[in-house]
Amino acid sequence: MNSPTRADVLTARARLEGHIVRTPMLRHPLLDERTGGTILLKAENLQRTGSFKLRGATNALRQLGSEDRARGVVSHSSGNHGQAVACAAASLGMRATIFMPTDAPRIKIESTRRWGAEIIHFDRLLADREALTQEHAARTGAILVPPFDHPGVIAGQGTLALELAEDAATAGLAIGSLLVCTGGGGMVAGCVLALQGSATRVFAVEPAGWDDTARSLAAGERLPIIPGGSTFCDALLSKMPGEITFPINRAGLAGALVVTDDEVLAAMRFAFDHLKLVVEPGGAVALAALLSSRIDARGQVVGAVLSGGNVDPTTFARAL
Repeated sequence: MNSPTRADVLTARARLEGHIVRTPMLRHPLLDERTGGTILLKAENLQRTGSFKLRGATNALRQLGSEDRARGVVSHSSGNHGQAVACAAASLGMRATIFMPTDAPRIKIESTRRWGAEIIHFDRLLADREALTQEHAARTGAILVPPFDHPGVIAGQGTLALELAEDAATAGLAIGSLLVCTGGGGMVAGCVLALQGSATRVFAVEPAGWDDTARSLAAGERLPIIPGGSTFCDALLSKMPGEITFPINRAGLAGALVVTDDEVLAAMRFAFDHLKLVVEPGGAVALAALLSSRIDARGQVVGAVLSGGNVDPTTFARAL
């Protein structure tokens, strides 16, 4: 597949008009006080389906012609992309099949099923999810839309950075750094493309043990994770950066930051106590990087994406 461009992000924004929520830019004085900076949060946990993933899935599916739509769609997902594909497919009258790991949060499984998708479970540690979906697509003719390594998905995700930059400008601010939750790198690649030509530095943020982007950037080539990391940040458990996403991120990222589970829990608690928001573990890593001073925000305008809010009650209770 061809690599997407900034022009594709701009086209995606027009294509998504009326199909997604323009999520708000949020601020809180305590966050500025704690970090010494001016912090702008992009609340994608308030997006339809509860995460940013609806942007990429909707953009990808709405580019399909009627014959391809009739074939249905297949993907794999720990939950957020699955919900997004199921929702986007339902809006177009398409069949959707989602391969989901057996340990995916129940709230994500139930939401994906509620949109009408067929769910097929697999073992996250033993099965090759890419091979499963490719075999299904070859056997049934369904269109394969992966979670991050797809031009339409990447371009759709980048629209959130366009919105945040515009809202910052309306407030008389220019974003110096943007922190983006990162699994396979689709959202952060989209943000890199969206902000090309600006002075904004974009940073990937990953959970400890799943820092494949950080390690790959340091090596200058795609590297897999080292098995054994915690699965707490279930939305970000990609085993390797994407073939399409990594070249974009290698060329455009200012760096990658890594946070611990305890720092993520503290960020989830902060979001609930002070922002009155429910944020899932994977959606809180960028905020965790700020609160744990993984980046020096003093005197800076820093944007951070709250990428999702689909968290099981037991996990959320742990954070509180």
